[in-house]
Amino acid sequence: MAYQKNFKMSISERRARKFTDSFKIKKVREIERGKASISEIVKAYEVSPSNVYKWLSTFGIMAKKVDKIVVQTESDTQEIISLRKKVADLERLVGQKQILLEFKDKMIEIAEEVYGVDINKKYGTSPSNTSEETKIK
Repeated sequence: MAYQKNFKMSISERRARKFTDSFKIKKVREIERGKASISEIVKAYEVSPSNVYKWLSTFGIMAKKVDKIVVQTESDTQEIISLRKKVADLERLVGQKQILLEFKDKMIEIAEEVYGVDINKKYGTSPSNTSEETKIK
């Protein structure tokens, strides 16, 4: 590996320069093939090691092979399965209760039509004659 410069750059000069992506990729490939080490790149181009590691994480071969591995214990898996069963049972129960409620509403509606009586209590209706008699006593 050939060194680019034999003199030190000032801090402001190092901060002002920008490395192109193609340059970074080239240096990452050199590191991956073993032609250069991270410390050699750092010394040759007066760049911080953290920047070289960022290049490796961005442009390196291993950067493309990031997979998430989810580790669950057997008890976690069993708990998830049991909770899903419980949710399914509760949804089934809610569905049954909804059907029963709709059935009762329909029965009340039919009974009101057949007998001509208002079965559902409505607020604001006048009390029956017998309820007044019980209040007086």
